[in-house]
Formats: sequence, structure tokens, C-alpha cells
Amino acid sequence: MKKTALLIIDMINPLQFQAGPLLLEGMCRITPQIASLKRRARAAGLPVIYINDNEGRWQSEKSHLIQRAQDGAAWNLVQQILPDPEDFFIIKPRHSGFYATPLQALLTELGTRTLILTGVAGNICVLFTANDAYMRGYQLFIPADCCASNVQEDNDFALKMMKNVLKADIRGQAQIDPADLLSKNPVT
Repeated sequence: MKKTALLIIDMINPLQFQAGPLLLEGMCRITPQIASLKRRARAAGLPVIYINDNEGRWQSEKSHLIQRAQDGAAWNLVQQILPDPEDFFIIKPRHSGFYATPLQALLTELGTRTLILTGVAGNICVLFTANDAYMRGYQLFIPADCCASNVQEDNDFALKMMKNVLKADIRGQAQIDPADLLSKNPVT
């Protein structure tokens, strides 16, 4: 039973939309931080769960999304955090990783009660996933240096809301010890 899981949200991304270049700037800042956190989470034995948007393509699957990302502006970043064979990969149809996906069932099967959320966009998909996680009683860690949005002010506001309303711990990823989180019981 794994009490903590790392979620990587919408980072396998071709950025083929109007605000893509703005989001690319944020992804440049957070990708090395997420890669570092993922290495430490993996070393501690935490499950890593990728949650990615289906981009409106209802026949999407993991390899298709990776291929589309390969053709996009962020491919050099995506390569740094590609899923490993043992990682989980969930495709979502809307903003929240919980909405119309098997995420809740997977977390229950893993015995997860604490989530570390990372990814883009902080003010949309990370926020909506965090909200749904909070409503389900999960303890949340959302490292501020692992979350980006198209507009920095929107990201800052989302982080403030996640801290103040959803009781998320938003300290930087270097201050989070995945091994310590694995053994602790969640605060409910």
C-alpha cells in the first residue's frame, strides 16, 4: 500500500494552441524541478501517475499523446520527464484528473491518501484536480516550483487559493522528502 503518489499533469503536451508559447515559458522553469522530484519519488518507491488531456481526441492513448508531443514546441522538455514503463498514465477528457477517469479507483487500489500534484496549467488543470482531490479528503502537496500557467499572476493566485482553501502545502520540491511522505499517515 502506497500512502503517497506523484501526479504529473498535462506535461506530455504538444502546446499546439494559441497560448502555447506562454505556457512553454513556464514549462521551461518547472520541467527540471519535476524531473528532480520524480527521480526522488521513484527512489522512495512512490507511484508516479501521469494525467494528460485527450486534446478532444476520444481515441487517444498514451503513445499517440507522446507522438503528438514529439511534434510540438516542448519536445526537448517532455523528453526529460517521459513516463517510465512502471508509471501509470491516465487520459482525462476535461480539466480535472478525477472527472470521468479511473484515477479515484487507482488511488484507492494503491492505498493513496496523500498526493503531490505537479504540471500545467496551474490555474486550470492542476487547480481543478487539486479541488477534486481535496473534496475526496486527500492531503495535498503542490510544489510552487513544479506548477506553471500561461500567466504568472494567474499561477500565483491559483497557488494561493490551493494553499488557503484546499490546505495544500506549496513549498518547493527540494523541501519535500518523498521517502518521508511514504511512511506518514495523512492529515484529514
